[in-house]
Amino acid sequence: MALNLLMLGPPGAGKGTQAERFARTRGIPKISTGDILREAVQAETEIGRRANAIMDRGELVSDEVMIGIVRDRLERDDARNGFILDGFPRTVAQASALDGIMAGRDPLIVIDIVVPEADLVRRLSTRLICETCGANAPVGDGVAGAACARCGGKLVQRADDNDAVVLERLKVYHRQSEPLVEYYRSTRGNVVGIHADRTVEEVFREIEQSLLSVEESGLRPRFSTPPMSCWWPACDSWRMNLQPSWAWTRSISIFQNLTRESWSMVA
Repeated sequence: MALNLLMLGPPGAGKGTQAERFARTRGIPKISTGDILREAVQAETEIGRRANAIMDRGELVSDEVMIGIVRDRLERDDARNGFILDGFPRTVAQASALDGIMAGRDPLIVIDIVVPEADLVRRLSTRLICETCGANAPVGDGVAGAACARCGGKLVQRADDNDAVVLERLKVYHRQSEPLVEYYRSTRGNVVGIHADRTVEEVFREIEQSLLSVEESGLRPRFSTPPMSCWWPACDSWRMNLQPSWAWTRSISIFQNLTRESWSMVA
């Protein structure tokens, strides 16, 4: 059975880092709309120029453009045995279009990565990327002008990673992208929540365990984090309806340790 994995989470949550690692370990392609768009920007195509101007303002590229890009990519032979989507869908309209694209294929497993907003701002405002291949340098590693570990290109800060644009990008995410978790939870229930305010290795191990559990249960996970609008003290009725699962103890621990301020970013 093909492993079709979808990584959700705000900018700076580490989706790309985890997606790349799982792509290597599972032998399936990581499909990042960011990578596709960067190629178009570097080639100075019409779509690339339009996308570059939009991204520099901290806004999201239109659904029409993104849906077409993803449809073409998923039709390639290397995606037939599975794939990891990073950066798509970002809106419910895109998710609905993806449902059509996925007709007749194995179901998606959705990983929802959550990080407190203060950490996201810190990560994004100090993030460095390679101007040649687009790879992100690990958080806290490298300095501007240093060599990329992947290709040797120069590390630079993205134009849309200054503080003002970072905050605007997070606002856009909260408004347009968070309903995706509710969409997938309400339509199929195949959402696994991961709190990623930890090391890359710790997050990877938890996602890996989640996938093993889901695959063993027939791609029908019984666990997800509470609805985005649900604050912990008010979630008793939601928790009572959950079936037991391997991840529930971890879920309780995550929510008890998160502060009310941390959850304000997804409320």
